[in-house]
Amino acid sequence: IFVLLGSLEISMAIIFTIVIAVFAFCMPASKIVARIVEKKPSTFSVGGAFFVGIIIIPWVVLLIRETLGNKMGADVQISTVLAAISIAYAFGEGIGRLACISFGCCYGKLLTDVQPFFQKLFKKKYFIFYGKTKKIAYAHGYDNQKFLTIQAVTAIIFSSSGLLSLYFFLNKKYSAAFFITVLMTQSWRFLSEFYRADYRGERKISAYQIMGICSIPYAAFIAVFFPASPSIYPNILKGLQAFWNPGVIIFLEILWVMSFVFTGRSSVTGSTMSFHVVEDKI
Repeated sequence: IFVLLGSLEISMAIIFTIVIAVFAFCMPASKIVARIVEKKPSTFSVGGAFFVGIIIIPWVVLLIRETLGNKMGADVQISTVLAAISIAYAFGEGIGRLACISFGCCYGKLLTDVQPFFQKLFKKKYFIFYGKTKKIAYAHGYDNQKFLTIQAVTAIIFSSSGLLSLYFFLNKKYSAAFFITVLMTQSWRFLSEFYRADYRGERKISAYQIMGICSIPYAAFIAVFFPASPSIYPNILKGLQAFWNPGVIIFLEILWVMSFVFTGRSSVTGSTMSFHVVEDKI
């Protein structure tokens, strides 16, 4: 976000405000939506956070433009900001799925439970999760078995959508960059859940799938309603210079600490520490 919006010469004060707004709405939403859908108090949902974000953030950015933006004399284009946020989201979730692989969450179906085509396609490309603290183990007891690598496929598709949309962004097609990101990521969210085995609610089509598919026409409406001026040309070198700033780095470190405190402490696993005397060294 900092590099892309910095490439458009948007001031750091406005970027800080936008990022804080995104975190303020989406971080609590990740927990609240998961609690509503899955009835579990100790889980988080990226899908839920995204849905709340895409509904609210365009109007929050509009408010920032009409207040702080006008006060600073800055021309904040809604679609350019949304394009930057959506690209960052695609890379964020794409890379973030590596954590799902590590923790054993958001897992796919058993390889024996999918269609023969997928069994053949993933015959040598599967996951096996080991360890009782993996979610796949304590939630379903599915450790030590071959699974469809749904997290890895998601990582590839989301990262690819980020790269494709980045190409459109750098070529001044901001509305297209925003919409393509939403279209690719949320279409896959809808399709991928048919091949996931983790709990997503009691419905055959989950609430997250409904949220994802509803996000696509809404994104199309936003892209049309807030068209971006093609005269705004991104300069990626200026974006990199804007990012390489002590204030930005410290700000990101603060956000990292906040994120770690909010999501990094597990409430479903525990640990013990014991001490003993080494008799032969007394």
